[in-house]
Amino acid sequence: MGLAILFVVFFGGLFVGIPVAFALALSAICGFWYEGLPMFLAFQRVVSGVSVYSLLAIPFFIFAGELMLQGGIAYRLVRLSSAAVGWMRGGLGVVGVFSSMLFGGISGSAVADTSALGSILIPVMKREGYAADYAVNVTVSSSVAGVVIPPSHNMILFAVAAGGVSVSKLFFAGILPGVLMCLCLAVAAYVIAVRRGYPAESFPGFKSLGISFIAALPGLFTAVIIVGGVLSGVMTVTESGAFGAIYALVVTLVVYRELTWEKFRHAVMAAVRTTSMVMILVGAANAFAYLLALYQVPDMLANSLTDISSNPIVILLMLNVILLVLGMIMDMAPLILICTPIFLPVVRDLGMDPIQFGVIMMMNLGLGLCTPPVGACLFVGCAVGKIRIDQAVRTIWPFYLAMFVALMLVTYVPAFSMFLPSLL
Repeated sequence: MGLAILFVVFFGGLFVGIPVAFALALSAICGFWYEGLPMFLAFQRVVSGVSVYSLLAIPFFIFAGELMLQGGIAYRLVRLSSAAVGWMRGGLGVVGVFSSMLFGGISGSAVADTSALGSILIPVMKREGYAADYAVNVTVSSSVAGVVIPPSHNMILFAVAAGGVSVSKLFFAGILPGVLMCLCLAVAAYVIAVRRGYPAESFPGFKSLGISFIAALPGLFTAVIIVGGVLSGVMTVTESGAFGAIYALVVTLVVYRELTWEKFRHAVMAAVRTTSMVMILVGAANAFAYLLALYQVPDMLANSLTDISSNPIVILLMLNVILLVLGMIMDMAPLILICTPIFLPVVRDLGMDPIQFGVIMMMNLGLGLCTPPVGACLFVGCAVGKIRIDQAVRTIWPFYLAMFVALMLVTYVPAFSMFLPSLL
């Protein structure tokens, strides 16, 4: 009965339009009240959820991403990508994928990726004769690289929800799967471009490529500071986030000189809003997860899956399908905080490393950012491209297929995600 009350209040709150964080908090309060537990215990769970040192890195990563979004770094990355791969058939589609891989490795945000690169690439692609749905689909699907390739604040959320998994190893583990996903998307973009007869750009020459690289180098160095500082052991995740934010401010203000006071103010406000939402979610989800553990939900799920099949391949496929469906109806951050305590014991029993499962979850739930009805990247991309969501969804399935192929490879071939962490 307690478990039924917990889920009925939570999904009922979502159905009537209550924000996810408050639906989690309300259902947790009802659960504590039903069990006769003191309310101060619920408050303690909320406070302990946000009193984690690693979470301090999240506002720094978010602020650095917002500064780069406002300060001209995205435009220079697009120029570099165009000079490098724009000569291919349908080159602007491949440019979109390559730009997302570079910008995602700096900003760590799929939505920021879609907004920044979409506002630059989508109008250019439409002007060059590319269909609006193709331009939007390439931009939206490739933005998922922002949550897989480090730095990613969603990986920090997973590390906290998983009980202290190494953030450094998670960052390392996301590099190859992120590149693999982008390669699969680039192939899909190229094949569709060839079938539709889209043009190829002329190669600007190695001199132009070198100039574009030098222009983009200060922005690319942001990723070196953030990720390199963590992976080298010189800085903690929080320290690297702080240095990355300072460096992004210096580059956009002094080097590129595109960060005006109004843009800086917008970046600060956006970072504060996003950080507030994330922290409220973390606290509420921690109280919710306490009740899930109390009701032994992970054990019940593991028993249910093994009753269907004892084959690890089948169980992992079912977990992926469950996460894909959940990603279609809920945002990424709350799903990480809710599902990690439930699914992690299951995959551990199958012998999977939590690091590999973290990457699988990033890719899986990242796919949900591109799917209706709550795909944030899909909404932003369609708004920038000025097309209806149904127009984009009608032709986006090859990109879904490309991401699913990458997801299956990472799921069943551990080396994709575990080779680089093993070097640590």
